[in-house]
Amino acid sequence: MDEVQGMINEIVFRNEVNGYSVIEICDEGEETTVVGYFPYLNIGETIRVAGAWVEHPDYGKQFKMEAYHVVTPATLNGIERYLCSGLIPGIGPATAKKLVERFGLDTLDIIQYNPQKLTEIEGIGDKKAQKIYDAFIEQRELKDIMLFLEGYKISPAYAVRIYKTYGAETIKVIRENPYNLAEDVFGIGFKMADRIALTMGIPLDSEYRIASGTRYVLNQFHNNGHSYVPQELLIKTSAELLNVREEVIENILLSLFIDRKIVIENLDDVKAVYSIAFHKAEVGIVRRLLTLAQFPISTVQFDIDNEIRKLEAEDGIDLAANQREAVQQAATKGLLVITGGPGTGKTTTIKTIIRLFERMGLDVLLCAPTGRAAKRMQEATGRESRTIHRLLEYGFGDKDEDMVFQKNEDSPLEADAIIVDEVSMVDILLMNSLLKAICEGTRLILVGDVDQLPSVGPGCVLKDIIDSKAVSVVRLDEIFRQAQESMIVVNAHRINKGEPPVLNIKDKDFFFIREENQAEILEKIKALCKDRLPKYSGYNSHEGIQILSPMKKGICGVINLNTELQKVLNPPYFSKTERQFRDVIFRQGDKVMQIRNNYKMKWQSLSDPDYEGEGVFNGDMGIISKVDNEEQTIEVIYDGERVVKYEGSDLDELELSYAVTVHKSQGSEFPILVMPVTSGPPMLLTRNLLYTALTRAKQMVVLVGQERCIYSMVKNNYVTRRYSGLEYRLQRLGNLNEHNEASISSQE
Repeated sequence: MDEVQGMINEIVFRNEVNGYSVIEICDEGEETTVVGYFPYLNIGETIRVAGAWVEHPDYGKQFKMEAYHVVTPATLNGIERYLCSGLIPGIGPATAKKLVERFGLDTLDIIQYNPQKLTEIEGIGDKKAQKIYDAFIEQRELKDIMLFLEGYKISPAYAVRIYKTYGAETIKVIRENPYNLAEDVFGIGFKMADRIALTMGIPLDSEYRIASGTRYVLNQFHNNGHSYVPQELLIKTSAELLNVREEVIENILLSLFIDRKIVIENLDDVKAVYSIAFHKAEVGIVRRLLTLAQFPISTVQFDIDNEIRKLEAEDGIDLAANQREAVQQAATKGLLVITGGPGTGKTTTIKTIIRLFERMGLDVLLCAPTGRAAKRMQEATGRESRTIHRLLEYGFGDKDEDMVFQKNEDSPLEADAIIVDEVSMVDILLMNSLLKAICEGTRLILVGDVDQLPSVGPGCVLKDIIDSKAVSVVRLDEIFRQAQESMIVVNAHRINKGEPPVLNIKDKDFFFIREENQAEILEKIKALCKDRLPKYSGYNSHEGIQILSPMKKGICGVINLNTELQKVLNPPYFSKTERQFRDVIFRQGDKVMQIRNNYKMKWQSLSDPDYEGEGVFNGDMGIISKVDNEEQTIEVIYDGERVVKYEGSDLDELELSYAVTVHKSQGSEFPILVMPVTSGPPMLLTRNLLYTALTRAKQMVVLVGQERCIYSMVKNNYVTRRYSGLEYRLQRLGNLNEHNEASISSQE
């Protein structure tokens, strides 16, 4: 076996998924191309490589790596290049040069063993010195962990995620229970965790393995929107995954039930299996909803009808019959659901309810599930509106990693009435948390469009509540004259009823551009966003124009759309800094989206630098204001106000958002919406999805693609069934309560 050694001058190619790399190393002026699977590399590192020389048909002589190890840089140039490679946030080329000039060959030892001496360098204070030390130690730990995980064929990209989850405890956690990976680390499935476990010697028929696998399957169903799983389906799916007999899974489920790790319950003719948290949430929602609905509400001899007439006169409005009914019921009932599509007057109804409540002397709180939805509610009503998370004052419990709400049954919200908008987006866990914080006697008004896509999280809360008929519901179904002038509204309702949209009526707000070829659809969308729509409307793709796509993959999928749109909407420029993270280039000026809830992420107010907060949430959209390659950070401004600094692997929580999926757009509204319509998976190209997309647009819709695809989406009324017991529980307990009340009345 041959051996070569040298300093890494250039990483020519690197596959971040599997670690396969093509690198150039240099030793005393002689350059060598080395290829192989490297879990961890940085420019400036010196490596010793064992392997063999090979002849590539296109690239010539290369050294194929069999094994390697990192050698601590032994020259001043090597140390300097190592430090300025981007390995350590806070050390760029200028700082690296200063460090080497001051400390020479001892530089790395100073960083590791005597970091306080770093403050001798101009521009490095105590805080920055500590940051450099922490990053240096983290890289050493990460390297060891990557080498450990390489033995289990875990890719570098996943190794970073694992380290981010467990830190220095990574190896210890994996050795104790490798199945933790499947539950704790985003993107790692049971099969990968199982492979590690089997390599470590855990047998196929181990109860420990089978229990972990079964709970993993249950959690996967939850991740796909289900509150529970029918026992029969769970047994079948788990047996297939684990390659064991179904009887074995049955026995494991019984053990998990006895140990109170799951709940098994008969729901009418279905034996349902729940994770503990989702069962508690479902039961909790039912109890709280019915309690709020049945609690007597006092109006203190207030003439509601007369006040409504006064408000109509003052605001110059004429409420429709169902709007008036909604306002009346909001004032007299403890719980009310208001649902309706676009143009049916939900906003006017909410504003009137708020004004009436204020006349009654009631303290009103407004909230919505997302920041954008809360902002829209605030703009529409002129009253403060917060996200549900912020309303409930999320914070951290005894363990730093545990997110808890400070507002709960022991510390409830102080309000006479609470109005929640966009309830279709609220899952059962969040709804349960909200309801726990609402006292009996507080009026609760839930508002949303039941015909939109369900929440990303488990459950169909709004639909289940409405379908149960256990609480008061007012459906707004009259489209107002002003709204009737909008073809967006007209077509949204036509689609919802299974009727094809009316296309290209002159001087209207709904346009269809016919293109059959996907490549041409892409080019047309690029031209629309770059030139035509900005010139026509005054909006641009950073603010006002949003591309929605049903799919993530393909030519007209979100991933490719973002890559192509970035090229024309925010191309490289000498004054724009950028940073590549895996396959994505993040550039100053890019439009981006947070794709995961991060309750710990800190932000700073743009208008008041002394005001700080925590929490950036799935679906938040912002603009990259700064890429600092010295500090290895990216700053994003959200809502024109919150500045968030992303470091290192935090970037896996960011995506370009010139284009987003329809699911990700929920709770948002955009002046102009552009959407490709082309062939794809039938389960995605549904009536429900098309309807949801159109309801996101305020001023203009432009569909680009195949007319037949529009018609097939309208016909495709496929709705993925979600396993939920909420409707059944509401019906059963509601009927039981009615029966008990009737019995008491008869006795009296």
